[in-house]
Amino acid sequence: MPSARPRVLFVSDLAYPAKGRRYCDEDIVLTSRLREEFDIALCHPLDAAALMTGFDAVVVRNSGPVLHYQAAYDAFRERALAAGVRVYNQLSGKGDMAGKGYLLELTAAGFPVIPTVDRAPDLDRLPEAGLYAVKPKQGADSIGLEFVPREDLAGLPFGDILVQPRIDFRYEVSFYFVDDTLQYALYAPDPERRWALEPYEPTAEDREFAQRFVDWNDIAYGIQRVDACRAPDGELLLVELEDLNPYLSLDVLTPEVRDAFVARMKTSLHALIAEEPVRAVPAVLPGESL
Repeated sequence: MPSARPRVLFVSDLAYPAKGRRYCDEDIVLTSRLREEFDIALCHPLDAAALMTGFDAVVVRNSGPVLHYQAAYDAFRERALAAGVRVYNQLSGKGDMAGKGYLLELTAAGFPVIPTVDRAPDLDRLPEAGLYAVKPKQGADSIGLEFVPREDLAGLPFGDILVQPRIDFRYEVSFYFVDDTLQYALYAPDPERRWALEPYEPTAEDREFAQRFVDWNDIAYGIQRVDACRAPDGELLLVELEDLNPYLSLDVLTPEVRDAFVARMKTSLHALIAEEPVRAVPAVLPGESL
């Protein structure tokens, strides 16, 4: 049973050198605010699996790309699911938490996403573009991203990569959710300065666009960031659905918006802790029975 004052393990890599962001500043601020209602311990992602069972919940925040510690992250997931540990975000995410393959699924389903393929025979499904973005399916933070002309696409080593047309977008905009509710939006008016963000007032159509992806992902408890670009024709297209450890750019927010976000996160975290833990059901191998 949770204690009177819940114990939370907060997972962050404070020393990760993110481009244009200071992970440590954001998580220092966030833990100081969460400490108002929770007992907080901070640990590096490599230590999370060994420490997590002594807490009412584990909050995964700015832990850096898991590519840098994939085996340790996989072990953390496996042990957390097996033990019924409450993890925030919940580990059921279908977005970046599971790799970039969801871009293929969303493309096939007709969602407003940058068209994405992963096989040479499907290249003719992509619109004409000056260059094409090639990225690893397990990529993060632009690791492994390159741009190539169309004549070079057929020779790519397909299998673990995705291909998309490079969009000459007007700007990028991000929508930040706690659970399934939009909290705020920020945009980068200069396409060359991704993290020079400013407040953005979303239209009803913008809200509907972002909500569609959050509803598809169906995470009950957690923080999601829907990243989109405004195409030249005015349409919003999904760039990525960050549901593992989205950077929040809390320093850009007004005190009122930041306070409202923290309050909503506290409520969400309390609700997760109050839930009965769900343990993973072991897979039944051929010849076995439950």
